[in-house]
Amino acid sequence: MDIGIQKTIVFLFFIFLGILLKVKFRSKEEMDGIKKIILNLALPATIFIALLGVQIKLNLLLLPLLALSLNLILFLVFPFVLPFLGIKKDTAEFRTARLLVPSLAPGLSCFPFVLEFLGEDYLAKAAMADLGNKIFVLIFLYLVAMNWYLSLHNRKQTKNLTKIGSMIKVMVSEPVNIFIGAALLLLALGLNMNSLPFVLSETLQKLSLIMTPLVLLFIGLAVKIKRTQFIQIFSLLSLRAGLVFLISGVFILITGIKATNEILLLLAFGLSACSFWPYAHISAVDSLEAETKSKKQTFHNNYAISILALSFPLSTLLILGVLNSGILYNTTSNIFLTALVLSIIGMLSSIFSWSKKVIKGHKLLNSKLDSAQAEHI
Repeated sequence: MDIGIQKTIVFLFFIFLGILLKVKFRSKEEMDGIKKIILNLALPATIFIALLGVQIKLNLLLLPLLALSLNLILFLVFPFVLPFLGIKKDTAEFRTARLLVPSLAPGLSCFPFVLEFLGEDYLAKAAMADLGNKIFVLIFLYLVAMNWYLSLHNRKQTKNLTKIGSMIKVMVSEPVNIFIGAALLLLALGLNMNSLPFVLSETLQKLSLIMTPLVLLFIGLAVKIKRTQFIQIFSLLSLRAGLVFLISGVFILITGIKATNEILLLLAFGLSACSFWPYAHISAVDSLEAETKSKKQTFHNNYAISILALSFPLSTLLILGVLNSGILYNTTSNIFLTALVLSIIGMLSSIFSWSKKVIKGHKLLNSKLDSAQAEHI
């Protein structure tokens, strides 16, 4: 069996273990404990190591810009898509979906398969592209999440200076942001992981190792997907994939890319699962709301976990399908056709729901007409 598929099975098995362990983790406090270990230890260490391992290559500087452009397009387009799926504007679910959908997690869902199918050179390109995605999920989405939080909690009239001050105060207090700042400072000084004392670098490495297993276990423990919610999230992620194919097809058409592996890398990277890092921002906001005992919710925590839980296996299947497609996507018409198919799949539940309402309306109208005719007779 292909090593990439085996790694995926291992990842899915961790989620399954989390589901099995639900009976042992009954209280909210126990779940919060795991989440705090992830957000305050494992995640900061992982980000710190990833940033210090960055090797900027001038000939690949366009790749982060392309990834960042994809993030921004998804972020700007989906506010118009979400209401079509029954996710109402200005709700916690709407803000949650809008924060998670444009984010990418290529490390878990894309890199293992790129390495196996395309090789180390293309893995290096994917890692370079992920720099743009990291800027988006770690900085841009954090600022967006905090801005929504401040705006929602009766602070719409707050002066911009005060609002920025509040945001900076929250940012400085977050371990993730402290580690990002420290990593950027060391990079500016020309230092890397090898420059750190052994005790510190080894501690960070060990903390980073528990990141992926803990995240996957936490997803399994926390996920609670209802049937209607499953259909909605599946539709949402299908439309996301369809839009990625559409954007990629337009880009390939404009640039005239012909190399098969370049096309496959472009598609596989864009189809990466939703990132866990925006969930870290959601959790930070949840903590602030818990401290103030606010009844207003900026985000929906369980809905975020459900999106993450479904995003990973769906993205894996799509990426495997793309990387096993051979020269199928050398023709842009096939890319656009796939985009259309995925979009239709994503819209089916909304079309079905709309059809049911129309049929129900017709039946109600006919019933009223029959009653009126009976009274007339």
